Amino acid sequence: MTRVKRGSIARKRRTKMSLFTSSFRGAHSKLIRTISQQKIKALVSAHRDRDRKKRDFRSLWISRINAIIAQNKNKVYCIYSKLIYNLYKSQLLLNRKIVAQIAILKGNCLFMIAKEIIN
Repeated sequence: MTRVKRGSIARKRRTKMSLFTSSFRGAHSKLIRTISQQKIKALVSAHRDRDRKKRDFRSLWISRINAIIAQNKNKVYCIYSKLIYNLYKSQLLLNRKIVAQIAILKGNCLFMIAKEIIN
């Protein structure tokens, strides 16, 4: 039986995979079997971490708001959950991202909003 050289099509497929993993270290960018495993692992991690990023940012915003409220001198609110509850009760459409930006950039503005909610 004659020898068959699997040239062009397999080479194209392997080249395409190696371009994806060209920045990986060691055998993860050199050996074809390892390249395919690492490509699958990278795509799974990217898919999982897109959802994880949303959770991480939400917890970051909550901790920022909570930190600013804890520094309050007038003790209008000392608990994050009371502030958020009263925001929704008064039907102010401010999400946690916007409230966190207000808290960081203009802390006094957050306390003015909190006083208006109480009154």
